[in-house]
Amino acid sequence: MAPEREVFLTTEEVLEYLQVNQRTVYRLIKAGKIPAVRVGRQWRFRKRDVDAWLDGQGPGGVQALAAALEGRRHVLVVDDEEAIRDLLVKMLELADYDVEGAADGPSALEHLKREPCDLMFVDLKMPGMDGLALIRQARAAKPGLPVIVVTGYSSEASAIEALNMGVSAYITKPFRVPQVLEAAARALAS
Repeated sequence: MAPEREVFLTTEEVLEYLQVNQRTVYRLIKAGKIPAVRVGRQWRFRKRDVDAWLDGQGPGGVQALAAALEGRRHVLVVDDEEAIRDLLVKMLELADYDVEGAADGPSALEHLKREPCDLMFVDLKMPGMDGLALIRQARAAKPGLPVIVVTGYSSEASAIEALNMGVSAYITKPFRVPQVLEAAARALAS
């Protein structure tokens, strides 16, 4: 009799199997809540481990755990400079925010259509769509979205325009970690 072959699930199969979205699966992996194996750039899930994990979830199961994870505030960082974007993302993740990055305005608007967002950091000077145009369009789609401007090209006119648009904070580069985290906390508290 041949030994039973291991069954591995792809990320897409786990999404369907657990009935949750991709972001929730990645949160579960990051929180160490769901067993996963990294194969190159992809995640694989041993089906028997997922089944055992599901059995141990108790009342409410995966949906209850997903809801708890969803309690984290979702922040979108939009900056065409990859180093700055990555720095802000890492900084905010360490402060326990759920953070995504976008390299330009159109990508940010697409993200806002797909995912809920509690706060957006925006660079003013970006190719194509500048930060002020992005803020206008984002606010048209999601009124009341708190926005923090982070820019290296500050002018009095752009600062006044941004403040007149109701941004929560206006931070100039180079910035300090406490300055960014304090601005995020204040924007989310209001």
